[in-house]
Amino acid sequence: MQVIPAIDLLDGHCVRLHQGDYDRVTRFSDDPVAQALEWQRQGAPRLHLVDLDGARRGVPCNDAAVRAIVTALSIPVQLGGGVRSTERAEELLAWGLDRVILGTVAVEQPELVRRLAARHPGRIVVGIDANDGRVATRGWIEQSTVAATDLAAGLEGTGVAAIISTDIATDGTLEGPNLTALRTMALASSIPVIASGGVGCLTDLLSLLSLEPLGVQGVIVGRALYDGRVDLAEALQAIGDQRLQDPLRLPIA
Repeated sequence: MQVIPAIDLLDGHCVRLHQGDYDRVTRFSDDPVAQALEWQRQGAPRLHLVDLDGARRGVPCNDAAVRAIVTALSIPVQLGGGVRSTERAEELLAWGLDRVILGTVAVEQPELVRRLAARHPGRIVVGIDANDGRVATRGWIEQSTVAATDLAAGLEGTGVAAIISTDIATDGTLEGPNLTALRTMALASSIPVIASGGVGCLTDLLSLLSLEPLGVQGVIVGRALYDGRVDLAEALQAIGDQRLQDPLRLPIA
């Protein structure tokens, strides 16, 4: 299982929101490139970027920081937040991003997701951000009537590389991931799932290993890393040790 550090960009700074609330912001760094290089140095297998301004406004606002990070790093980088057109997705991929994450358009323009996934195999990810089982859109400002599991099931066979499943109620709270919601999401389709939201300690990370055979192949960690509650190198080692103790666990694709 991959442990993927997150850098959420707001006005060019590294921040974290509490349950997606833009009025509850904690700033962790004013140098996103330096922070990205630090996660790489500690062994991150990939980096997760979110353009929070783009998610809220629907237009890119942190491109300079994104391009600088992609240029500086040798590990894969994925980005979500405000990617709502074919042109924008392809622009980001042309910069060298490994994957582009689509959220709002997966609800509003599902055919766009299908076209992009077919055109760029393995490079399109769908972010499903759920509140009480329903998908939230536009930077979590709007609540749809679409069930998260229905959206996941509808992506079956599209070529989407992964689903990032975020439980808004636990995001940024450090209170532990919603294992029940993740299990339901993993069972909704055969697409690999990346967990996001709630991780507050090493035990939380290890608890996710029970879902790996169902297709939960990674976890995005933000605040817990910045607060020092989780040490990235230690977490990677612990997951490796756990895998050695359970050789029957399914391998990561």
